[in-house]
Amino acid sequence: MSAAIRILVADDQAIVRDGLVTLLSLVEGFEIVGEAADGSAAVGLADTVRPDVVLMDLRMPGLSGAEATALIVRSHPEIAVLVLTTFADDESIVGALRAGARGYLTKDAGRVELSSAIRAVAAGQATFDASVGALLVDKLTRGSDVPTRVTDSAPAATPRASPDALRTRHPALTAREAEVFALIAEGASNPEIAARLFVSVATVKAHVNTIFAKLGVSTRAQAIALALA
Repeated sequence: MSAAIRILVADDQAIVRDGLVTLLSLVEGFEIVGEAADGSAAVGLADTVRPDVVLMDLRMPGLSGAEATALIVRSHPEIAVLVLTTFADDESIVGALRAGARGYLTKDAGRVELSSAIRAVAAGQATFDASVGALLVDKLTRGSDVPTRVTDSAPAATPRASPDALRTRHPALTAREAEVFALIAEGASNPEIAARLFVSVATVKAHVNTIFAKLGVSTRAQAIALALA
């Protein structure tokens, strides 16, 4: 039997925090190892209990969720931060991803979606709910324009995240690395990238490691945020 995913819940609203703890405690394979009512407490507990996943609210008194995320990820890059918040504006989303969050959900997510997202970030994947994903695609398409709403359907192309555009903005990347980076920005997994480029998954992993080193990032979420910059 695989080890349980150890979760720290950080939310300043006691009723929300208690509800999440109760809900997640009932999910097989999850273990709640701590609760925090603000960002500072979340950072301190992350240092102490070393969870696999921190479920992080963004708007908290004192140290914000994004600030707490940056501190946790900097000290413990193996800990995955999954944002769970009421806010789905582009500033909050990009700020959280730049801080190092691996995923972003809004609080209207259901139990199944939340559980799946926790498992995904614990496995090293980036994950976003549908509305957040649509907003990210919208921002990629608009370039520097700030989206005012979530679009009903995703655009067919994202020119700002095309390989040519990304290589122009990041000249250290080779042409192949720019192709891989563009697919990462689309949210493609390593096997999906391998299939689309007709290479092995091992080759994709090697490219991803090189891209991350050249971009100065450590997670796919941070790479996606950089594509939005």
